Amino acid sequence: MFRTRFQYLVNIQYLGFRYAGWQKQPKQKTIAGMLDKTLRFIWPETTFKVVGANRTDARVSSLAGAFLLITENFEIPDFPTFIGDMNRNLPADIRITAIENAPEDFNIIQDVAVKEYRYLFSFQEKQHPFCAPIMANFPYPLNVKAMQDAACVFVGTHDFSAFTVRDAVHKDCTRTVLDAHIVPNTEYSANYFPKESFLFLVRGKGFLRYQIRMMMGALVLLGKGELSQEELETMLRNEKAGEQHFIAPGSGLFLAEMEFDL
Repeated sequence: MFRTRFQYLVNIQYLGFRYAGWQKQPKQKTIAGMLDKTLRFIWPETTFKVVGANRTDARVSSLAGAFLLITENFEIPDFPTFIGDMNRNLPADIRITAIENAPEDFNIIQDVAVKEYRYLFSFQEKQHPFCAPIMANFPYPLNVKAMQDAACVFVGTHDFSAFTVRDAVHKDCTRTVLDAHIVPNTEYSANYFPKESFLFLVRGKGFLRYQIRMMMGALVLLGKGELSQEELETMLRNEKAGEQHFIAPGSGLFLAEMEFDL
């Protein structure tokens, strides 16, 4: 039987605090699982497939996520109606923002041009409980100036074996970081936010599992005085791979921007 395939690039935002990450997992609530459930509800007779552009970890959020939606023998007739149907049936912490036709040869993973992740954090004074889903808090003093000075060490092409999980150590862990820096948070605000918070911004084409959270973890250790910049540079030369084990909490991390080569 001849089958006609249609594919669409769909933009999505979500708060990851209630979810065990993007990828479907047995007996776990995930973003991909909620998308599948909602699509089956609005299209009970349609064969479809959802392919994510990235696999965010548990509690990680996204302001600029995307997925490829592939359908068989079914062309979406009206994009605004599709967005409305999805948003009415998805939970309040997941939102579809746009949809467009994707080229036949489009690869949502390989065709990413750049991703920007941001890590929102405060330190020392315990923050308001409402901050918990979107901002990490480190309950001790941090030397932010030292962290800012060291963040640029990550820029460039490096072996990030020391900044990923052990099951990836024997794979190719070379990645290129286009930018990495820490700035005071002036973009995101709420009346319950602490007086002072910060953003760790990282840009690149792709990242390893836990890479950014472990980069942030290393900077936190440096800010506490438990790691020097020289030791950080040594880790990037892969001379001490696997010795840094602090993974910063997922709740402070979110995907802020993603661009494709379409």
